[in-house]
Amino acid sequence: MKAFNKETQMATSPAAALEILKEGNKRFVAAKAADRDLLDQVKDTTGGQWPHSVVLSCIDSRVPAETVFDQGIGDIFSARVAGNIVNADLLGSIEYGCKVAGSKLVVVLGHTMCGAVKGACDDVQLANITTLLSKIRPAVHAVTEPKDAAERTSANSTFVNNVVTKNVQLTIEKMREDSPLLKEMEDAGDIDIVGAVYDISNGKVNFL
Repeated sequence: MKAFNKETQMATSPAAALEILKEGNKRFVAAKAADRDLLDQVKDTTGGQWPHSVVLSCIDSRVPAETVFDQGIGDIFSARVAGNIVNADLLGSIEYGCKVAGSKLVVVLGHTMCGAVKGACDDVQLANITTLLSKIRPAVHAVTEPKDAAERTSANSTFVNNVVTKNVQLTIEKMREDSPLLKEMEDAGDIDIVGAVYDISNGKVNFL
């Protein structure tokens, strides 16, 4: 399998880019990775890069975006930060991927039992982690069940995973709100912005 080039990127629609990732995750789950020579792809991309998608995901070591979507070198931009939140630096990176480098899809990828989400659920206070978790806490408050405070902690896996999903949704909302450029591109049909959650128990990506 060859690396993406300018021609293949231009010919790829946002919907097609999404299908590429979905099919890649199916291959990953089935342990049938595409036949690709990564060193050949290194050579293919020496003169430039034309990724079809940008994936904003968590830093969790169990969720490497290229691996779980079975993508090669030059296929996706991978932006990673604990809790897959957005700030100005990350938005600038995503804007570069889409407006400058031509990517057609933005995926916000959360994952089950996320440690950062657990920290937000438990209101952890620790150095710079406190500031980061404050960006996830709106998702904690937005999940209204259960109401019993004793059940609204990291010990409740259902609650944690509901917050994970809500955090993905709120991250997308914030992306559209804080980046008029990405919102404009989405409204024009130049890109799609979608959310997904990776299940650490089976390797499946569930798109929202």
